[in-house]
Amino acid sequence: MYGLEAINANNGWAISVVGVTVVFSGLVMLSLVIAQLHRVLALWEDPSKIKALFKAKPKEEPLEDLPKKQIVDQTDFTETQKEIVKQFALLVRTMEDHFSLPKLLYFAQISDLKDPCSNLNNLLKKKIIIPDGSGFFTWDKNMFDKTIS
Repeated sequence: MYGLEAINANNGWAISVVGVTVVFSGLVMLSLVIAQLHRVLALWEDPSKIKALFKAKPKEEPLEDLPKKQIVDQTDFTETQKEIVKQFALLVRTMEDHFSLPKLLYFAQISDLKDPCSNLNNLLKKKIIIPDGSGFFTWDKNMFDKTIS
């Protein structure tokens, strides 16, 4: 038995695919190492850069600690967005008091609301939907009434 018959009989195709994959993977790894070699050499030449990599970065101030001037107030909702917020309010009424955002987003998508992700994000930014601390969220009726009126 010679030629293609011998290759088929002895798993030659699988062996050749594995061989090509191993060689290609090796070449990719070699190219990545060569591409990043300049960084390693730069650290070798100047060891003080290594210490700079491991220095602690200064912590950012939380948003609550910033002065009121630095916090940018979000613009009010447009009329179209107000209608979508009202539709979200109807969806939330069908759910429990503490609900999950993925479930609300799913209901908004199957209800065919316009841009449900961005509108849900707007509700979170306006603090109409607030976290309850246990992974669920609640609807703030007072903030909803202030925003819509």
